[in-house]
Amino acid sequence: MDAVSRTPEQKPGPRAGQALYAISVAAKLAGTGQQNIRLYETKGLILPERTAGGTRQYSNADIGLLLHIGELLDQGLNLAGIAKVLELEAANAELRRALRRARSRPDT
Repeated sequence: MDAVSRTPEQKPGPRAGQALYAISVAAKLAGTGQQNIRLYETKGLILPERTAGGTRQYSNADIGLLLHIGELLDQGLNLAGIAKVLELEAANAELRRALRRARSRPDT
């Protein structure tokens, strides 16, 4: 899942029409607590956009990531394990993109 596998340097800014949610709404949508979300951010699992005043804003992609983190927690992974899974998923997604690009190049 590309949205889930973002690294901080790959994170795009909000696009026109992209939904942004406050942490309270994001917590409800993801079925978790605000403190959990803050902990995930501290651990580098999620990096929400911030307003000029520093308020966190969560996109639909961020909600998807929070749901994915919840699924991994339900499977028994700890936060360090989840960080590794997300890292490997990002690497896998990049390899798939590279393979698609290589396959789409004309033979020379």
